[in-house]
Amino acid sequence: MSSPVLHAFYVGRALADAVNERAERLLTDGLSLVGKFDAEQREYFRQFTEEVMARAQQVEAEAGEPSMGNTASASTGSVTDLQATIDNLRAEIAQVRVALQQYRATSQI
Repeated sequence: MSSPVLHAFYVGRALADAVNERAERLLTDGLSLVGKFDAEQREYFRQFTEEVMARAQQVEAEAGEPSMGNTASASTGSVTDLQATIDNLRAEIAQVRVALQQYRATSQI
């Protein structure tokens, strides 16, 4: 008693299940890659920040100025300030990008 309609139903159901599984796998892999990229970028920015701070301290030492990060309490406070500075810089970069996009849009007219 296998009718073509019933057969098509089962094929459609199997197809939907397979597509659903593939989509779930692709989404999971994509989110995993985004998470990995985010972690790598955070580590890169942390290393970059440390390098910049080390260079700044070296320049201060060569100039005879007192260094910012000689104590643990100053270092802890500067980490918070550093994050705020990074956030401000990111906001400024976003504003510059918007202005650049607006400039490009108006210059094409």
